[in-house]
Amino acid sequence: MKSTSPRTMAAGAHLLLVDDDTDLLRLLSMRLRASGYRVSTAETAEAALARLAVERFGLVVSDVRLPDRDGLALFEDIRRNFPALPVILLTAHGTIPDAVEATSRGVFGYLTKPFDSKALLDKIEQALQIGAAASATEDDSDESWRDEIISHSTRMATVLDEARLVAASDASILIRGESGSGKEVLARAIHRASPRANAPFVAIHCGAIPEQLLESELFGHVRGAFTGAATAHTGLFLAANRGTVFLDEIGDMPLALQVKLLRVLQDRAVRPVGSSRSEPIDVRILSATHRDLELALAEGTFREDLFYRLNVVTLTLPSLDERREDIPLLANHFLHILARKYRKRLRGFAPEALEALATAAWPGNVRQLQNVVEQACALATTPLIPLALVERALRVRSMEALSYAEAKQRFERNYLIQLLKLTDGNVSDAARLADRNRTEFYRLLQRHALTPSLFRGEHGGVASEQRKES
Repeated sequence: MKSTSPRTMAAGAHLLLVDDDTDLLRLLSMRLRASGYRVSTAETAEAALARLAVERFGLVVSDVRLPDRDGLALFEDIRRNFPALPVILLTAHGTIPDAVEATSRGVFGYLTKPFDSKALLDKIEQALQIGAAASATEDDSDESWRDEIISHSTRMATVLDEARLVAASDASILIRGESGSGKEVLARAIHRASPRANAPFVAIHCGAIPEQLLESELFGHVRGAFTGAATAHTGLFLAANRGTVFLDEIGDMPLALQVKLLRVLQDRAVRPVGSSRSEPIDVRILSATHRDLELALAEGTFREDLFYRLNVVTLTLPSLDERREDIPLLANHFLHILARKYRKRLRGFAPEALEALATAAWPGNVRQLQNVVEQACALATTPLIPLALVERALRVRSMEALSYAEAKQRFERNYLIQLLKLTDGNVSDAARLADRNRTEFYRLLQRHALTPSLFRGEHGGVASEQRKES
């Protein structure tokens, strides 16, 4: 296969320019497009965040002085939601202390106006090559590693981009997320994208194995090591040699065993229960938890040294409530699988049933959605799943629109974005779900610099799924 240089891969990247100087935006856009980049623009921080919510970018270039907030505040929002996305700041008011503060907080680059165009292009290329170089040896057309992950959410896309980057290393990864959000599915995807893909992947649920058996299950035992040990047992760590060990719900591991796990990670060897000899192992460690490990550290129920061994890289999975645009996609995916399982001719969901799924509360996340769809499929007697079966499976009323008068600014913007994603940018449908008239809803969109056309035809939300069924 013909190799691709990082410079070639950087060309064609999608850049977001943020500046309230329209003349500068136009000039920079022309220069960057002439250099082979795709360019989108925003004149405020809110408009930039709205674009980031619906489009994927390789880099953000932002002015420090913006009408609604400064560039460093925008950077903090970007870092919180898209930690791998590089940001370059521009300012006409730059000082050495400003540059030091910006770079110390994680800003990739800092240029003072007026700046040399070549200097900006060089800085952009450097930022893009960080990601491009990491994947230069990979076949970008091969997405089979993430086949089990069904999503077109920008939040999930960011997590998957980070997962693909760190999969190539041997760094230990801590996957955080609510129960049912898909932590093991992501761990398996990381394993498939790693150099260890052809070796075993062994998942261990630390809270499901009785404490007195956990050490033997993890590290093995010799014959006669304890009452009932009639034969030797290899142990899961040795079974995963040259592959990946996934420690699910690591926060539930007993303190005594945490000490032994730390020794295994330090020595890269395991000693089976009852044995006087250690055996070397070569495994990559992935772990996951829904617990607040920082709180567990403060309470003394989790070891600090083990925490830092496991938490070299953190990936945080969004809850299903944070990726609602994925609900119609996931629901229909599960339906087609279950239709084959139950040998039923099911075509999809009635529009009102799909709307109920899209607006319901999902404390159990993707796992709960799958269970609800399975119950509805099992009881279905018609090709389209009706609302009544969905409501029966949910056992709770659908979530009602929140009052905008009580919502805070950030929540309000995210809420509007989710509505537009669900309705495929259809303002009438979004206004109806929000229980607002179109005029008032347009005012809300304008307040947050949200453009409905950005959401049309991109996400396949409730509106588009309903059109498929009609």
